[in-house]
Amino acid sequence: MNPAELKWNEKGLLAVIFQEVNTGEVLTLAYMNREALQKSLETGFVHVFRRSHGRVMMKGETSGRRQRIREILLDCDADALVMKIEQIKEAACHEGFRSCFYRRLKDGEWEVIGERLFDPKAVYDKTS
Repeated sequence: MNPAELKWNEKGLLAVIFQEVNTGEVLTLAYMNREALQKSLETGFVHVFRRSHGRVMMKGETSGRRQRIREILLDCDADALVMKIEQIKEAACHEGFRSCFYRRLKDGEWEVIGERLFDPKAVYDKTS
């Protein structure tokens, strides 16, 4: 994949949807810069640009909940990707849910529809 063929946004980022390869479940949306995409392609594991940290990180770097890339799809405008991945361990979301999309709008209110699979404080507060 030639990164020059992609349409990066004004901040040099590309939106990427991560989808579980076997079930089709949408797990998360994140952003990649050129470095994150290159590392992902080289290693076969998802790397993202963490805007809150200002750096490239391997998904699951802290928690061990990594994502192995199985297939990459490019949208018609060349400005977004879908990465079909194998989720290592049970959850993709840093809030402890399988998917970052664990809430749905029902009667004007957000309803939690996912099950929390791990306690984020137990995983992430250890490294502070």
